[in-house]
Amino acid sequence: MEDLSPRPGDLDAIETASRDEIAALQLERMKWSLRHAYENSRFYRARLDAAGVHPSDLKSLADLAKFPFTTKKDLRDTYPFGMFAVPREKLVRIHGSSGTTGKPTVVGYTQKDIDTWADMVARSIRAAGGRPGDMVHVAYGYGLFTGGLGAHYGAERLGCTVVPMSGGMTERQVTLIEDFRPRIIMVTPSYMLSILDEFRRQGIDSRECSLAVGIFGAEPWTNAMRLEIEQSFDMHAVDIYGLSEVMGPGVASECVETKDGLHIWEDHFYPEIIDPATGAVLPDGEMGELVFTTLTKEGLPIIRYRTRDLTRLLPGTARSMRRIEKITGRCDDMMILRGVNVFPTQIEEQILKCRGLAPHFQIELSRSGRMDQMTVHVECTSEAADEIARASSAKSLAHYIKSVVGVTTKVEIRDPGGVARSEGKAKRVVDNRPKE
Repeated sequence: MEDLSPRPGDLDAIETASRDEIAALQLERMKWSLRHAYENSRFYRARLDAAGVHPSDLKSLADLAKFPFTTKKDLRDTYPFGMFAVPREKLVRIHGSSGTTGKPTVVGYTQKDIDTWADMVARSIRAAGGRPGDMVHVAYGYGLFTGGLGAHYGAERLGCTVVPMSGGMTERQVTLIEDFRPRIIMVTPSYMLSILDEFRRQGIDSRECSLAVGIFGAEPWTNAMRLEIEQSFDMHAVDIYGLSEVMGPGVASECVETKDGLHIWEDHFYPEIIDPATGAVLPDGEMGELVFTTLTKEGLPIIRYRTRDLTRLLPGTARSMRRIEKITGRCDDMMILRGVNVFPTQIEEQILKCRGLAPHFQIELSRSGRMDQMTVHVECTSEAADEIARASSAKSLAHYIKSVVGVTTKVEIRDPGGVARSEGKAKRVVDNRPKE
């Protein structure tokens, strides 16, 4: 893989600013954001009044802990436009993410918000090794989902040529990659594996394709999957993080020269790590739930949004801004199986250890009598499809899961292509347990 370290002059000045300079900018912008939310959002005025706090109470960054949290439920309860801090007519874009109620959680952007978003995604692409003039194949979904358009506008802002492919039509994805020869692809990691399968189905050597950088987000993925993708494509696989409630993709990004966690663009987003149970703020370095406060958003300012993502804050390395570790799971996708906490990424890590298994899987939860059961449905590779190889792979995987994760599980080995593919976020868990 080629060296994609940034050249002198590539970076924004704030990316290499001192921590004192960053903190001073954050405090100035946080004061504005709290005041803007309080004065212009009926939701936030009522929420802060009920908590007995006022924007003027913020004298230091540590004072943010006095302010109440925002949750996804708040966006659902104020559906569709109840949290906006500008008149609806001032919004130039509305996005939404899927919700458990069947209605999306709605977010809105002013033109300034869209410009900031494009700047942050452009910064993220550059951190991943992208440069003006590169061709970017965008295979995130377009529409209400923020992935496709977020990547698209950011790539254009950087000065790239965009191929707005969206998800699906995997055979055509490979055809256009071969014909157009893009240097960068932006896609979910699980769908990149589907694209890899299609390369192999067509008998094309994926290591000889034009892709030099893959920017992957929208779902948790492991360093083992990174290695699988990098070796299969002879490319750099870099993580990007975001969520629609805070902005969309581009809240944080790995830097290609280190790949050691995602640098948060702290000039626009202030991070905290809290104890998921108590809400207490934890010191940097401790594992907990990630919380964000937006510092510059006009349309939908967010105060202390509980992401439910589990990670920890680390010092900056390639940039001055702090990093988060790769997301290990979410508070709300954690499975509790017979008293053991289990994350899908833990299962993925064990699958990738097993020869003869492909990295496509789905976890099924069921109940037999009073006991919860977990079945891992996973594909064999075409080279290990005979019954002896399947039985060996199933035994190895069950052993790894028991030894590392701590639960006994049933393993069902399926034929290649036998696990349902995703064209967006992978649906890793199917919960068939009776509802309480």
